[in-house]
Amino acid sequence: GRTLATLAATGQPEKHEPFQPLPEGFRHAAWNDLDAFEAALDPTVGAILLESLQGEGGVNPADVDFLVGIRRLCDERGILLILDEVQTGLGRTGRWFGFHHAGIRADIVTVAKALGNGVPIGAVWASAEVAAAFSPGDHGSTFGGQPLAASAAREVLRVMEEIDAPACAAVRGAALTSLLAALPGVTAVRGLGLLLAAELDPDVLDGRTGADVARACLDAGLVVNGITPTALRLAPPLTVTDDELVEGVAILGAVLSEDREAIA
Repeated sequence: GRTLATLAATGQPEKHEPFQPLPEGFRHAAWNDLDAFEAALDPTVGAILLESLQGEGGVNPADVDFLVGIRRLCDERGILLILDEVQTGLGRTGRWFGFHHAGIRADIVTVAKALGNGVPIGAVWASAEVAAAFSPGDHGSTFGGQPLAASAAREVLRVMEEIDAPACAAVRGAALTSLLAALPGVTAVRGLGLLLAAELDPDVLDGRTGADVARACLDAGLVVNGITPTALRLAPPLTVTDDELVEGVAILGAVLSEDREAIA
């Protein structure tokens, strides 16, 4: 998020520094550490906000037991569970939402990018109990609920259901995982569906960073993201074909090996 409050909620200190002082009221706990989350709770806490799979944090899936435990803590304490599904929602991970892999429910879910397929939109979905706290106009904004974005979102959801977007991500994600795992220079693959990270061998990087490799891939026609100094994030379209996956991994392989002829 880019507002002061959402920046404060983000657990990345380097993102906080340029915008200090930030609103108070947020605390952070170690990822996938249920004990750390429980220790951070006191009667002043009203909600737990987290991703089902860290996107900007390095493409790290939450353990199922961790998510189940978080839901239990929320139920025991009478607090809300907010799932940020902006990167993971709407089929991306092989389920409609990332938290569905753990079989839990959310009180509030945030979605954005995938909902508009390029048309700017963000949305908050809430349980009936939570939604009952709002009256018409309480959550209005200048461009909120504008017809163009709402119409685009309806059509995007229709097409996603028609093509079975979660199944597309699951099948193509498994194929991409296999291709990456077999690529020299890739030491590990993590993620879910078509939101993956490829960990790169430091010897193959030979002084380069993930960002350096990402720039070289872009020059060669492949869009990836250097999510950490030693890892790339890959999030192909849910409509990607098997041939396109093979082509993309071949480009990455050529960049890692610095095979200029293969890249050309």
